[in-house]
This record gives sequence, structure tokens and C-alpha cells, in this order.
Amino acid sequence: MSEFRFKRFSVKNDRSAMKVNTDGVLLGASVILDERPLRVLDAGTGTGTIALMIAQRLEEKGLLNQSSILGIDIDADSAEEAAENFRSSPWNAQMESRHIPLSQCDGIFDLIVSNPPYFDSSLPNPDSRKKLSRHTLPSENESRSDAPLSYRALIDYSEEHLADGGIAVMILPADKELELKRTAASSGLSTIRIMRIKTTPGKDPSRIIVHLKKKSPAGILPTEETLIIQDHGEYTPEYRSIVKDFYLWG
Repeated sequence: MSEFRFKRFSVKNDRSAMKVNTDGVLLGASVILDERPLRVLDAGTGTGTIALMIAQRLEEKGLLNQSSILGIDIDADSAEEAAENFRSSPWNAQMESRHIPLSQCDGIFDLIVSNPPYFDSSLPNPDSRKKLSRHTLPSENESRSDAPLSYRALIDYSEEHLADGGIAVMILPADKELELKRTAASSGLSTIRIMRIKTTPGKDPSRIIVHLKKKSPAGILPTEETLIIQDHGEYTPEYRSIVKDFYLWG
């Protein structure tokens, strides 16, 4: 059995189509959490790691008992493994995992988070489960509404299912930034924060974490920042500060 241990919880990492990864940990650690109880949706939850990180952070703020966290996944094994990981965590009473697509998830949420598929133009992964997790284009016999999770679908969903003032947060390749902003703006979501992530100082950003807000006041410019993960073969103080409450080495 493969198990990934964090400071305050562990996740089984065997059956989920997508394993614990740096992108997901960075997202879970850097999501802005309001100082109030939240209704949270983790779309494409995988092992449930992002949802568990948010649960830990909400508990530390004293907000978890009044909050609820739902993880959903189109892959049955992923949803079941996330459910097991939720049950074995200290926060199981406020957490739930469902095997449903985004299109069948009802409700209004204060926070929607996702590490969505993004290989729109790449060759499909031959592993059918990873294809569901990492590719957004529908097959020849599949309509767009039935396609695997995509950031466009997340934005459309957020337009309808975010509470006023609610936030959608996702991590994507850096070259998707302009396209993402345009898609969000056309759906009435304002970009309020962008974190550009570099693996080392000399490289261009490889990822972005973007916060989108529903009904944000007009004229507010987004907060922009850069996070460098490693410098001279060592994790940077900034990266360590973000993940220190989760990784065992933090």
C-alpha cells in the first residue's frame, strides 16, 4: 500500500488516477481562506489532498466546525480513495467525497478549488483513467458537456455555483494565463490574485495559481507575486514558508 504522510494527516495514494503532486500541495497551501465558515468544493479531488489541506487550515482558524468540504471526481476509484482518506483524517465529520461529474454537482459554494486537466492539445495518455484526469477535449462520440473536467468548465460552473463574493482557485500552466483571464472575464469573474511559480530563478514561470472572484468591486487590480521553488539546489525560504505546515520536512 502506498501512503503519503503529511504532518497532520496521511493519504492512501494507490487507486487514484492522479497521485499526490507538487501542484496540488501548492494549491492547497496557498488558497486564500476568508475569516468565516466556508462551503468548499474540490473539483477533481483525486486523493483528496487539497481538500484535506483546506480542512486543516480551516480548523486552525477555528472555522471548520461550521464549514463543509465536498470533493468530487469523475473517476470512481479516486472518489472512493478520497472518501477513505477523509474518513481516516481528524476532520472527517465536515468532509464528503462523491463520484459525480461537475455537471451533476448541485449547490452554492463560497470556495471552489481545482487542479484541473490542461493538456488540451497534447496527445492523449494511453491510460484511460489518466486521460480522464488530464485531458479536456471530448472524444468523437462525446459532447463538450460530457468531457472530462477543464478550466473552461470550471469557470462556467463557478459563474452559476459561486456565492456572491465567492472565489474559484485553480493551478494551470503559465502559458494559459491570458486565455484564462479572458474566459473568466467573459463569465463575470474578476482575477484578484496571480501567483507565478518558477522552479528556479533563471527559468520562466511554469505554473500559475489564479484566484477568481464573483462580483468583485470594479477597478481593483489583481495582486501579483512570484514564487521560486528552488535556488542553488535548496528549497527557498518562501516555498518552505508556504508548505511548512504540511510536509514532514517543513
